[in-house]
Amino acid sequence: MSERIPVGVLGATGMVGQRYIKLLENHPWFRVTYVAASPRSAGKLYRDAVSSRWLIGENIPNDVADLTVQDANDASLALGKCRFVFSALEMGKDEIKALEERYAAEGIPVVSNASANRWTDDVPMLVPEINFDHLDIIASQKKSRGWDKGFIAVKPNCSLQTYMMPLHALIRAGFPVRRMIVTTLQAVSGAGYPGVSSFDMIDNIVPYIGGEEEKTERECLKILGEVRDGKIVNATLPIVSSTCTRVPVVDGHTASVSLEFDLPEEKKPTLEQIEKIWSEYTSVPQELKLPSAPAHPIVIRHEENRPQPRRDRETEGGMACVIGRLRKCNVFDVKFIALSHNTKRGAALGGILNAELLKAKGFFN
Repeated sequence: MSERIPVGVLGATGMVGQRYIKLLENHPWFRVTYVAASPRSAGKLYRDAVSSRWLIGENIPNDVADLTVQDANDASLALGKCRFVFSALEMGKDEIKALEERYAAEGIPVVSNASANRWTDDVPMLVPEINFDHLDIIASQKKSRGWDKGFIAVKPNCSLQTYMMPLHALIRAGFPVRRMIVTTLQAVSGAGYPGVSSFDMIDNIVPYIGGEEEKTERECLKILGEVRDGKIVNATLPIVSSTCTRVPVVDGHTASVSLEFDLPEEKKPTLEQIEKIWSEYTSVPQELKLPSAPAHPIVIRHEENRPQPRRDRETEGGMACVIGRLRKCNVFDVKFIALSHNTKRGAALGGILNAELLKAKGFFN
């Protein structure tokens, strides 16, 4: 692509915002031309605003270091400086929701990492391999709000990436799931920076993450839902019971999953069928050859002690769901362990993949 699209990052000085900045450094389609954050950072050069709290472990990209940070609260400042913005805002949900809507009203599309608009019924919550067809709701979203060029699209909670693609692969293959029990073991980076205190995490597991169990049990139903009459209507299955825990791992969310199929016994898939479905799973991002799309969205490990976060989180550039220990379940039908990279597929790089899908489908023209 001869000319890269100019993009902005809201919340650019925070942990997720920094990761967007770094991941976009050499992106073939996008280049960062606008950065915005809180009023206390506004007016500073980006390198000065993050000098004492750059968290990514590599140098600040040169083409962003000398950008002046703008006040994210003033959406009009982005006009003419970028074609769309990535939202990595860190503030109250009501504030984020209102601010993202202001950017869209100004004609600036918002590709959000924040949770504020996930339950807005005309905002697509995208996992590009699964519900790419939810992009159809954007026309209704713009029409009902009187927006011309602006719109909002969001990504789901990071922990869902551990099991949504394997779940979708089975449903797409004709094996609907009735009930699912999932226990997540979530990395400390999922709590942001500075996150959970070292005293709480060293030699410890925290068996509660505020709001995570509700997100795990509900967001999958919107992703598996359908666009109908100008809104996204949630699926009714699977019924999900979740337990979400924080574990002393830096990056990589793991999930222990048990599934019960909504089928008569004789029509339920064998372990061999399930493995074949997963190993052959591809979707629209692979067909479109989106730059951040993994060639193999689901990767299966056969070692009895895999997947492991430290060994497997970077599989397919941190964009694959890595599955192991597929076996029969004595209570439901099957169970397995799944792993995804929470700060790549589950956060900034997942948001970039959403933007690539939107670009490929013509939404930034």
